[in-house]
Amino acid sequence: MANGPLRRLSTLFFHHPRLALALLLVPPLSWLGVVYLGSLGAMVWQSVYSFDDFAMVVTPDLTLKNYRALLDASNFDIVLRTLGMAIAVTLGSAAIGFPIAYYIARHTSGRTKGALYVSVMLPMWVSYIVKAYAWTVILAQGGVVYWVFDTLGLRGVLDALLELPVIGGSSLSTSNLGRWLVFVYVWLPYMILPIYAAIERVPENLLQASADLGARPAQTFRTVTLPLTFPGVVAGSVFTFSLTLGDYIIPQLIGPSGYYIGTMVNTQHGSVGNLPMAAAFTAVPIVIIAAYLWLARRLGAFDAL
Repeated sequence: MANGPLRRLSTLFFHHPRLALALLLVPPLSWLGVVYLGSLGAMVWQSVYSFDDFAMVVTPDLTLKNYRALLDASNFDIVLRTLGMAIAVTLGSAAIGFPIAYYIARHTSGRTKGALYVSVMLPMWVSYIVKAYAWTVILAQGGVVYWVFDTLGLRGVLDALLELPVIGGSSLSTSNLGRWLVFVYVWLPYMILPIYAAIERVPENLLQASADLGARPAQTFRTVTLPLTFPGVVAGSVFTFSLTLGDYIIPQLIGPSGYYIGTMVNTQHGSVGNLPMAAAFTAVPIVIIAAYLWLARRLGAFDAL
């Protein structure tokens, strides 16, 4: 038993720790290489295939016309529309999420902190589809939001907002403002949690030292807290930005007509059957997110995750 196969195997791994590590990493890396990178490579390869508009079939004739088509006015407008909403959602989530995270981290303790932390995570336990459909009712005329504005006598303010170009519409449920509200609500926890973690890492003695040196609370926040927690904001923005960039359900349920990248991919692949064009559109958020992740890494965002 002392010289059994298990003991010899244990001795082998003890003297060759890199071998043990390699055996542990082979299964997940194989999965990553075959399933993820393999499917990604297949998508990129299919993006240079041709699509016969007459026969409605994909042919293996290699071409770059799908990528050139992305620069057409209608397709480029889809990219800009999606990118603009992703940026707006990220900024809105940061503006709302930072005060919430700061309050939970610095002004609560014990059960109160735990309850607020759970309340932030609670919406993540509800089905995404259920939340999206619920908001179509909340934002509709006669819904909760309209009732609140009517009760407060602020219906004129809401109507004025809906008359603004770009963000307005016939109602909240058919406006870009309503679409932005739903996006922010759905992705807000992904912004709050990284910021909360970053604030928790700020040493209390730094804040006390700043106060001892005569800095006012606002000055301490601007010169100490905000720079140290900014990587957490960037980390949260990675989630809100990328998730908005690829979403295709909310743009179909809330807001005005007009394609987003996700809905365009869904249409080209599911309805039209133009897989090469769908793959070319899919490459757009991949490139944008890759560049964004590189920038986030340079800003130290991954240290806050």
